[in-house]
Amino acid sequence: MNDIDRRQLATLALAAMGLFSLGAAAQSAYPTQTLKIIVPFTPGTGMDTIARVVAPRLSERLGQPVVVQNQPGASGNIGADAVAKSSPDGYTVLMGANTMLMASQMYKNVSFDPTKDFAPVSMAAYGSLMLVANPKTGIKSLTDLIKEAKAKPGGISFGSPGVGTPHHMAMELFKLESSTFMLHVPYRGSAGYTQDLLSGELNVGFLPVHIAQGFVKSGRLNALAVGSPKRHPVAAEVATFEELGVNRIDVDLWYAFFVPSKTPAAVVTRLNTEMAAILRQPEVKDILGKAGMDASASTPNELVAIVAKDYPRWGTVIRTKQISAD
Repeated sequence: MNDIDRRQLATLALAAMGLFSLGAAAQSAYPTQTLKIIVPFTPGTGMDTIARVVAPRLSERLGQPVVVQNQPGASGNIGADAVAKSSPDGYTVLMGANTMLMASQMYKNVSFDPTKDFAPVSMAAYGSLMLVANPKTGIKSLTDLIKEAKAKPGGISFGSPGVGTPHHMAMELFKLESSTFMLHVPYRGSAGYTQDLLSGELNVGFLPVHIAQGFVKSGRLNALAVGSPKRHPVAAEVATFEELGVNRIDVDLWYAFFVPSKTPAAVVTRLNTEMAAILRQPEVKDILGKAGMDASASTPNELVAIVAKDYPRWGTVIRTKQISAD
């Protein structure tokens, strides 16, 4: 090898090292601009609460502004679609929930696939539901409800804040697993639904456990079961569906962070690390706990597994019960 060849090799090696250094620097520089957390529902919802608790703390840890933007519509599909189509650079984050897996299968012409178009970052929190009955019905247990629903198909009414809401879907799953038929009365939001459940206009329904337990303690509602894999500390005396002999009724609401698919793995890892640290903070746990949610981080792979399990499960309920939100 002559001197010219050696000089050319040295030049190429230096150039390659320079490109590698620039690439590494660009990767390690993330983030260099404002991040957006898109909440696909209105202010004041559980998702919005989590996003606004996390945003300022994430901003402090990343050294960049983090803003929360609400993009409601089509049961969350509009905001989710916007994130799915955004640049996969880690600057647009979706505050998602398991409702995304339901809504994307209830509406026609949804242009994103929640199992393929997002890179899971971390779980954020869980919210549990409790099945309750108005005392006027005389239904005091899950056995009572199943017995009466089978004796009088369609004679028991249940409500929800709307078609496709977790409250509605939880009851449809219960009906499927218990082979019962009950009449669904959808409302436009939680206020009217809860009021009619308390007055006896509705017979049964699901409520968030932290809301339901107050009414149970005051005697205004009867607790039948909690929809979690294990008993909830807020209502430790209320058994799970599985304990009562009805399996596969895990209807916890979960909330999680996602970014567009093809976002660099290093960026996903950075976001996961920071969000996990935030969700471990006692102050954050306390704030979300008072809002009825249990803060809980996860690895991206753990969230992938949860999505992979829940998407077909809710799809089966939607197709079997022919539920449509269009």
